Amino acid sequence: MISYEITGGTKLSGKIKIAGNKNSILPIMAACLLTEDTCIIENVPKISDVDVMTQLMQMAGVIIEKKGAFALSICAKEVHTVDFPQELTQKLRAAVLLMGPMLSRCGEVKMGHPGGDIIGRRPLNTHIQALVALGAKIKEGDFYEGSTKGFKGADIFLEEASVTATENVIMASVLASGTTVVRRAASEPHVIDLCQFLNKMGAQITGIGSNVLKVVGVKHLKGTTFKVRPDHIEVGTFAILAAVAATKLEMAPVIKEDVEMILLTLSKFGVKYKLEKETLTVFGSRLKAIEKVVTDVWPGFPTDLIAPMIVLATQAKGVTILHDWMYESRMFFVDKLLSMGAKVEIADPHRVLVSGPSKLFGQRLDTPDIRAGIALVIAALTATGKSQIDKAELIERGYENIVERLCALGARIKRVEG
Repeated sequence: MISYEITGGTKLSGKIKIAGNKNSILPIMAACLLTEDTCIIENVPKISDVDVMTQLMQMAGVIIEKKGAFALSICAKEVHTVDFPQELTQKLRAAVLLMGPMLSRCGEVKMGHPGGDIIGRRPLNTHIQALVALGAKIKEGDFYEGSTKGFKGADIFLEEASVTATENVIMASVLASGTTVVRRAASEPHVIDLCQFLNKMGAQITGIGSNVLKVVGVKHLKGTTFKVRPDHIEVGTFAILAAVAATKLEMAPVIKEDVEMILLTLSKFGVKYKLEKETLTVFGSRLKAIEKVVTDVWPGFPTDLIAPMIVLATQAKGVTILHDWMYESRMFFVDKLLSMGAKVEIADPHRVLVSGPSKLFGQRLDTPDIRAGIALVIAALTATGKSQIDKAELIERGYENIVERLCALGARIKRVEG
């Protein structure tokens, strides 16, 4: 187990580099299964989820090598079928992204149930619906087992605008015979990244960035080099940190279109910032509560930022309702904020009412998931006294070298193993 020991109360300042998008790199790695050629992926974040995906792909015969600090060389020329074990798939929700490419390339797939964060019900119905529509047969038991004699294009209306289901059907359809139309497709920045990567490999995907994608199947894809876009969730996370625990933070690179809803929401709280070219500067701000923050599908406010936003609301004057209708367990970490002195009322599994500003005090806490974990780090840096955050290895699934990066800003934080 990894723990973070944090002494709060120090105002942070400085510059921070935004890492590659966590939710882009995992489907892009999976998409490398679709070609025999070598792909070079740049701006790869140093996170443990990438390590788990690497292990899974290597089990299937994929050669993955590091090229410098932030690049991977991936060659799936000798890919073969394998039983992806539960002990690995349970660590990574994104393991499900191997389904479409493995079925496309090898005609079959068998994997343990994908795991990841415990934030509520996350069934694979939409994945199965889409893959079956393309010509797969999938059985669910102790393992997911899928097979196909070849994918054929189809017109598919997704049961929900699931990001990973959209990514799976895209990867399954790029080498299918005929044309696939995906309606109610997710359109998040990481879905755009995947589509642009595949098109650079020779795929024919149009409608990128919209909710209707058209994929004309091609006979083969070639290797390419691709740079992963910066992580807008990191931008939002560090912007929230700056608003409550810093005098001034500069972060780059930032893609303006990826952060517009995040910045609009922060500005309503009174957060002061400026965005010039690819650099976002956020200043410590006098915060005021707003009526409501509600998560939504893209381009709405992202569910991955609701936990850090709850911490921000504890420092805003007044009462804010925060509502995440997507996941029924996303809010349950707030009992840890209550132990720190926050004033939070759980209205139901999807909504909390936060009264502020509250003076927070250091506590010993444990991390329930990636996003709640980083929210607790922000709370601990804001609090008076010392905090210990256990199970911090979960935070490192999604945030690259977070301790070193925060120390560079003046944070008093120490990583302890054992």
